[in-house]
Amino acid sequence: MSPKGSGAAPPIYRERLRTPWWWYPLALGVAVILAAEFHVADLALTDWIPYGVLVPAAVLIVWWLGHGDLRIDAEELHVRGAHVPRRYISGAVALDARTLRRLIGREGDPLSFVSIRPWIGPGVQLQLDDRDDPTPYWVLSTRHPDRVIAALRA
Repeated sequence: MSPKGSGAAPPIYRERLRTPWWWYPLALGVAVILAAEFHVADLALTDWIPYGVLVPAAVLIVWWLGHGDLRIDAEELHVRGAHVPRRYISGAVALDARTLRRLIGREGDPLSFVSIRPWIGPGVQLQLDDRDDPTPYWVLSTRHPDRVIAALRA
């Protein structure tokens, strides 16, 4: 049994979809520039308020964008709060960054489930075989498409 008590099996594959480290200094720089533009009142004592709000907000936003993960266990694939039983995954194809972008654009099916992260180039397309679900496939960002496919076949 998992620590949360959900009864989930231990993961076969797990990938953290974190934002790149350099997004933090970039976000801090943008927050400081924006905070410098504010002048709340003629009192110099209030000049710290925009910094006290925007700098922590920038860090929290970058952290929130990159706190998800892709997890495959014996029964299901989980990503961003969604899950699909592995028995419904009939095929998987590794995608390079260019093909992934085309597939989520005009060449893709609007009924597909898409979970991409713009800072992760490659991905994987999972074909589904479930008569009760109109979703034809899932498109997921992953840094290691071959490992995801191998984990699904395990």
